[in-house]
Amino acid sequence: MEVITGMPVKVEKETINSLRFPKTDVLVSPEQMMKRKINLQTGLKLGNNYHRKVKIVFEDEESMKVVETTIWATAEKNIALKGGEIIPIHRIHEVRIY
Repeated sequence: MEVITGMPVKVEKETINSLRFPKTDVLVSPEQMMKRKINLQTGLKLGNNYHRKVKIVFEDEESMKVVETTIWATAEKNIALKGGEIIPIHRIHEVRIY
């Protein structure tokens, strides 16, 4: 598996559905995966209850990216953003809550 490093590129949420995502998980440890899941749930609650945005650092097939947006829904394998954009959970490195 190729490791992509460097600063994430900021993208607009409207471009996410045009990105291609590999099938592998970007995280390796169960602890990191659990933290990601907890932060996604926290981000979902903040978005639905308080209309607060989070920064999501994720990786497509080309590079690390970051988007600032509201999480509208989480499912087993994906999250949905405002406007219907989808990010596979296994491609999310970090959810930054501020």
